[in-house]
Amino acid sequence: MMKNPLVAAATDDTAETPARRLIRSTTVLCVRRNDKVVMAGDGQVTLGESVIKHGAKKIRRLYQEKILAGFAGSTADAFTLFSRFESKLEQYHGNLGRSAVELAKDWRTDKFLRHLEALLLVSDKEATFLLSGQGDVIEPDTGIAAIGSGGPFAQAAAQALADHTKLSSREIAEEAMKIASRMCIYTNDRITIEEL
Repeated sequence: MMKNPLVAAATDDTAETPARRLIRSTTVLCVRRNDKVVMAGDGQVTLGESVIKHGAKKIRRLYQEKILAGFAGSTADAFTLFSRFESKLEQYHGNLGRSAVELAKDWRTDKFLRHLEALLLVSDKEATFLLSGQGDVIEPDTGIAAIGSGGPFAQAAAQALADHTKLSSREIAEEAMKIASRMCIYTNDRITIEEL
């Protein structure tokens, strides 16, 4: 007797479902040290098992170039969130913390926004926040934060470099991203760096 293909797909853990994203990415890292803030992101975009772009720019400068924002996840969703976040920054006159909290509230409660699949890492000269669709607004304890599939590798490398070297924030970010690119298959070594 032949299995119903819809039932088989629903019960098969290996079946691709709409909830599982085919697009995977990335590594975005923020390092704060000695009054300098650096955000670095790789350029790889992957669709299924193929790399479809090597030089994507996943970091943006917002609000009069005073805010850095990086994303991991769906590009279209991230651009929607960047636009909403920029509106919040305008509304709250560049107050990063207030804007982050207000975006997270909207992201969690708005019927349209709650389906967006991305993470944001945002920073100004004073603070860094990681934002998610679950309402998370997390400020890292150490001044180092990362998102994306290579984020844990980059964050661990950056923390070790910060703890045991006198490298600048930019040098730490560059080295940590190189390490992540060697370990995460969804991260490459074409790195974009922005600094405040």
